[in-house]
Amino acid sequence: MSRLFAGLPLLLGFILDCIVGDPYSFPHPIRWIGSFIAFLERKVRAHFTDLRCGGTLLALAVIAVSTFTPAVLLFVCYKVNIFLGIAVETVLCCYMTAARCLCSESMKVCKAAESGDTEAARKAVSMIVGRDTSVLDRDGIVRAAVETVAENCSDGVTAPIMFMALGGAVGGFFYKSVNTMDSMIGYNNEKYGDIGRFAAKLDDILNFIPSRLTAVVMCLTAPLVGLDGANAFRIWRRDRLKHASPNSAQTESACAGALRVRLAGNAVYFGELHKKPYIGNDDRPIEASDIRRANRLMYSASVLILLASVVFRVVVFGSVFG
Repeated sequence: MSRLFAGLPLLLGFILDCIVGDPYSFPHPIRWIGSFIAFLERKVRAHFTDLRCGGTLLALAVIAVSTFTPAVLLFVCYKVNIFLGIAVETVLCCYMTAARCLCSESMKVCKAAESGDTEAARKAVSMIVGRDTSVLDRDGIVRAAVETVAENCSDGVTAPIMFMALGGAVGGFFYKSVNTMDSMIGYNNEKYGDIGRFAAKLDDILNFIPSRLTAVVMCLTAPLVGLDGANAFRIWRRDRLKHASPNSAQTESACAGALRVRLAGNAVYFGELHKKPYIGNDDRPIEASDIRRANRLMYSASVLILLASVVFRVVVFGSVFG
């Protein structure tokens, strides 16, 4: 029975996230990591002429602090009592997954679009995407929300789960520290191109396998939620590399195929037009309810990967608890 403790925090953490999500009134370690990144960015810009070197040191410092802190906390808690350790690690695992938050925030866009309130939908989608939403029409707003659910299925849910399968909550913190740096300073533009280069490249490396596994699982689970699994696999095979990032189009293409809609295309970031190829076929017009369908696909893929990860931890690390 004690062997099962190895996978329990990960399983309970995901369930807890599905129930309560990330209450905005609660302190969140990712926000603390974000504040630490912003603090170090100011220091690097003030004291380094070589921003690539400074950005590398910034990334290493963020990773070290973000993983050492939960590692010490859990070491102490497990030393005191195994059930205290499991309880604390469950909460930390919950913080590392964002399925409930991703679903609830994207569904705000869905409900506003379904009610015909384009401005409310625009405001809601601006909270979850980095592009300029002022230039988007209703279909563009819905498309941006679907793309965000598809991409963050890996970045925000399944990739952290996979790293927690390998290293528990500490593995999740390691991954999220890099992923948070990428979302804050990992842009290939004049402002961040040097200081965020190391973090962006490391994020690409860490997401290489999770994004591809997630895309394949999305294709496999699509029929379970009433979507087109065969078309998802076909579009994934064809369009999975149609993105400047080696990973972002993996899950986007699988989702586009499952929904039988066209995603991506040109987008405006920081006032600059970025030309991007389309992903998927324009088999039918995109509609607000596609956001709901994308969330069903996100949850189905996440649950399958979660179960596989829990089994992996029990088999590989169960002896630590046994």
